[in-house]
Amino acid sequence: MNVEQDSRLRVAAIGFLNPAPLMWDFEHAPLNQELARRYRIDRMTPVECAARLADGRADIGLIPIASLATTPGLQILPGCTIASKGKVRSLILVHRANRQPGKLRSVAADSASRTTLAYARMLFHKWDNPDVPFLPMVADLDAMLERADAAILIGDPALLALEERNNQFERTGEELVYRDLAEEWRALTGLAFVSAVWAVAPTANGIASSGPLNESVAEDFIRSRDHGLANIDSLVQEWSARFPIPEETIRTYLTANIHYVLDEECVEGMRGFFRMAAEYGVLPPYTVAVPELAAR
Repeated sequence: MNVEQDSRLRVAAIGFLNPAPLMWDFEHAPLNQELARRYRIDRMTPVECAARLADGRADIGLIPIASLATTPGLQILPGCTIASKGKVRSLILVHRANRQPGKLRSVAADSASRTTLAYARMLFHKWDNPDVPFLPMVADLDAMLERADAAILIGDPALLALEERNNQFERTGEELVYRDLAEEWRALTGLAFVSAVWAVAPTANGIASSGPLNESVAEDFIRSRDHGLANIDSLVQEWSARFPIPEETIRTYLTANIHYVLDEECVEGMRGFFRMAAEYGVLPPYTVAVPELAAR
């Protein structure tokens, strides 16, 4: 029996709230059925997205930017990003109030995104505590703080922890400080905080791995982003039904905390990130290159 080969491009997407606008056309009419004939979407954590691109199980992935320095041959798909130019809310360092970052002895770290941990490691360099150990743990604030002086939370668990701050204090009686990593990065460096980009695997056939970028693929993702940003009200309704935080918090997060356009400020932010990461020995050297699209 002949089994028809699936020729669709394999897309590794992040299952958090923050990429929701980027995924609009892939999940909503009128374009979702057309795109489903060309792309197969799988959802996972950021670190899993990077792993799939690295080992050839995906053709396109929304990856933490640190992976660009550790996986040879990845090409950035222009147009889209997950970034912040101020407070991001979904990347936080939580520590006890009686111990400042420069004095922390250990940090329990959610390992969902290598990029966030790279940013955190560079921040600890700037806080004169470069060698503080990071202990990989599941994102559970209580368990993390039982084991370490501080916790790094990423994505939806960070948003939930911020919503639960009052309950946390009432339950434990312990005063905690919640530091927004993007806000701290901006204050110390003046740079945009860039978390993730769409990237193309070197093994992806017919996209970009060797030779000019297939611009129609990039345009599919840019158009989906634009339609998502034009439908924020619908996204707020959808996510408030499945995510226990207020609608207005979701709206602010998607419209003010997260920046989705890979503009020159974000590219400069990436260059600064990789320059400092190489200087501090956090990542191998990497030169940022973003293909230009004829239409943009």
